[in-house]
Amino acid sequence: MARKIFIVDDEKRIRDLIRAYLEKEGYLVMDFDNADSAYSSFISSPCDMLIVDVMMPGTNGLDLCRKIRARSNVPIIIVSARDEEIDRILGLELGSDDYISKPFSPRELLIRMKNIFRRTDGDDSAANKEIHSFEDVEINIPFHTVSINGTEVNFTAKEFDLLLLFVSNPRRAFSREQLIDRIWGYEYIGDVRPVDDLVKRIRRKLRDSGSSMEIATVWGYGYKAAGGSE
Repeated sequence: MARKIFIVDDEKRIRDLIRAYLEKEGYLVMDFDNADSAYSSFISSPCDMLIVDVMMPGTNGLDLCRKIRARSNVPIIIVSARDEEIDRILGLELGSDDYISKPFSPRELLIRMKNIFRRTDGDDSAANKEIHSFEDVEINIPFHTVSINGTEVNFTAKEFDLLLLFVSNPRRAFSREQLIDRIWGYEYIGDVRPVDDLVKRIRRKLRDSGSSMEIATVWGYGYKAAGGSE
């Protein structure tokens, strides 16, 4: 069955361009010129991914992302003509799975979409071991859940993938470039800054949950999973 994609952008030219490209790739596409109508449609008939512009009249894309994420972990790609770091970080902190700046090529968008779907679909070989744990964090791969101190905590698709990598490789240091390859894929187009943003979000959730697990910085290199007593 074809995946259903929502495009939310007040620029008709952008919607038409993305829609034509994605439909050619076999996706079922619905487009909206405002966030409110997209949210109403999502409530009545959820999609498999949203591509959301930030700057729109009325409810903006970040508010839409916040409302969607409160109900669902469906993948969200934020697009914006603004490339300021605060907008990118805010979009990621609100739970978007990726952030892409305008102008962008439909091919770049498609690559990012496929990378996200590949991660969320999971890998059969990785599922041979269904449960991974470290300190008080337990990850159930088949059910795609994370429990901390016995309480289930919501993680976005990228957060889940990165946390799983750390939990299944405790105390192993990964460079930022290795994390880009593992989580975003070799086709990723961009710098390594999203790694730092993603780690920041995971750290906050671990801290808010009272976890003894930490994501420690390996200065000048990257990150590793560590115990609270280290």
